[in-house]
Amino acid sequence: MANVTFTSPKLSRDVTVYAVAGARGTLLELAKEHKVPIPFDCQDGECGSCLVEVSILSKTPRAISLTEKEKEVLKQIGKISTVEVANAEVNDMPPHYRLACQYIVRDEDIIVKFEGDESTPVKVSKSSATVIS
Repeated sequence: MANVTFTSPKLSRDVTVYAVAGARGTLLELAKEHKVPIPFDCQDGECGSCLVEVSILSKTPRAISLTEKEKEVLKQIGKISTVEVANAEVNDMPPHYRLACQYIVRDEDIIVKFEGDESTPVKVSKSSATVIS
């Protein structure tokens, strides 16, 4: 089992939940199940509104996998560089920023930081990211 601790200015206190080992659910699904208010819009890795910062607490992070959508959106909103993508793919070095709807929770303890506001999701176009007001 993994301990997943959510922290945010939107929470009155940090929330730690347990993810069952071997489950294939996303971080966003886990958050929704435990009523942790991570902002989200499309839930499909295209908008970037569920951006989170993930800190892996184990000394040796498990192999990670970024979806093509996630790589593209994170690059468009300036949260990942081409070098970081290469590190993730070649050296299994996980990037700090992820999309909660694409992140598969593994059997490792993590801290998940998020901000955002459900009323102003990030929309990613082919040319840039903008906040919709």
